[in-house]
Amino acid sequence: MSLYEIAFSGQLVPGAEPEQVRANLAKLFQADAQRIAVLFSGRRIVIKNGLDGATAEKYRVAMERAGARAEVAAMEVEEVELAPPPAPEPAPVAAPAAAPGRLKVAPRDEYMAAFSEVDAPDFGMAPVGADLQDERPDPAAPQVDLSQFSLAPVGSDMGQAKAAPAAPPPDTSHLKLQE
Repeated sequence: MSLYEIAFSGQLVPGAEPEQVRANLAKLFQADAQRIAVLFSGRRIVIKNGLDGATAEKYRVAMERAGARAEVAAMEVEEVELAPPPAPEPAPVAAPAAAPGRLKVAPRDEYMAAFSEVDAPDFGMAPVGADLQDERPDPAAPQVDLSQFSLAPVGSDMGQAKAAPAAPPPDTSHLKLQE
C-alpha cells in the first residue's frame, strides 16, 4: 500500500489574495495566527503524512479551495526485515562432580574460564506447584494476665466526668420596668 504526505511551502493558487488565504487556512486547520505564519515561512512544511491516496487528494483539494497550493508526495517506506531470533545457547555441560551435591561446570568461552574452578552447589529443580518456602511453626499467642480487669454491669456509670452544677440564676429583684 502506498502512503502519501501533504506538504505546503507558501505558494498560492493564481489570483488568490494572501490575507484571504491566511484566513481560510486558519479556519480550515483551526489554527492561530502564529501557526499560520509558520506555514507561510517559505519552508516546506509537512501538514499530514501516512495518508492513503484518496485522503491525500481530499487534503489537496481542500487547500486549493482555500487558495493554497499543496503538494502531494509519495512517502518512501523502508521495508525492514526482522532479524531471526537468536539461537538458544547450548546448555553448560556438567563435568563429573567433585563431591556429592556439587556441580562442576565446563566454561563456555575464555571469559567464563576464570570461573571453571568455582565449586557451586547443585541446586535441583522443584516440581511445578511445590512450596519453596521452608516450613515455619505457627506463632504462639502471647500470654497476657487479664485477671486484674473486670466488667461493669450493664447501664452502670463508666467513670464519665460529671457535668458541673448549673450556676444560680442572676438576682433581678432590683430591676423595674418603666412605663
